Amino acid sequence: MKKLEVCFTPALLHLYDLTGSVVVVIDIFRATSSITYGIDNGAKAIIPVATVEECIAYKDHGHLLGAERNGEVVDGFDFGNSPFSYSKEKVEGKTLVLTTTNGTHAINESKGADEIVIGSFLNLNAVCHYLVKQDKNVFLLCSGWKGKVNLEDTLFAGAVVHQLKFHFDTWCDASVLAEDLYLMAKDDLHEYMKKSSHSERLKKLGIEKDIEFCLNLNLIDSVPVIKDGMIVKG
Repeated sequence: MKKLEVCFTPALLHLYDLTGSVVVVIDIFRATSSITYGIDNGAKAIIPVATVEECIAYKDHGHLLGAERNGEVVDGFDFGNSPFSYSKEKVEGKTLVLTTTNGTHAINESKGADEIVIGSFLNLNAVCHYLVKQDKNVFLLCSGWKGKVNLEDTLFAGAVVHQLKFHFDTWCDASVLAEDLYLMAKDDLHEYMKKSSHSERLKKLGIEKDIEFCLNLNLIDSVPVIKDGMIVKG
């Protein structure tokens, strides 16, 4: 019996068993959007790490180093998690090491899963097609904000549920909630996201263009997956 589950924040992960599931890690603003964009633009691999110190440990490996905390680039690093830092010109053929406030934390918390994939609005349809082919339980993990629920990740989870729910035997109440929210917002995601606290947080940093970009639908056909601790094209 295949299950489709949604978890609104990694703080609730202890309530679930990821064994036998494909986990989709979601951090719309901005880690998983940027990772998806970077992999599609030819990055050889992206290594997600939990802490700034772990990222620094790769300094002498010849990789690009990215670190973000509270929406801002950490001093001394090449970039943070703006999708515009992951252009073809900057990342093609290179390995990146990345730590972020929420997204890389969620990735590291998902290690008990059969597989981990990276989801964003940029590759929504590609992710959904990939999940159907796997024929396994699916667990949609919203990265949230510092352990709390956020709107943007929940909306994406709802979009996936809306496409996939009839491929599964059971789905949870969180899946119903996420889909209902998505159906309310889907006709104008940009307008609905004005309610988001993270959207307001990023606006205060003067990076509204990142918000706009991350809400684009289906620009990318590839699905990043984690193999041997590295994110690569699936």
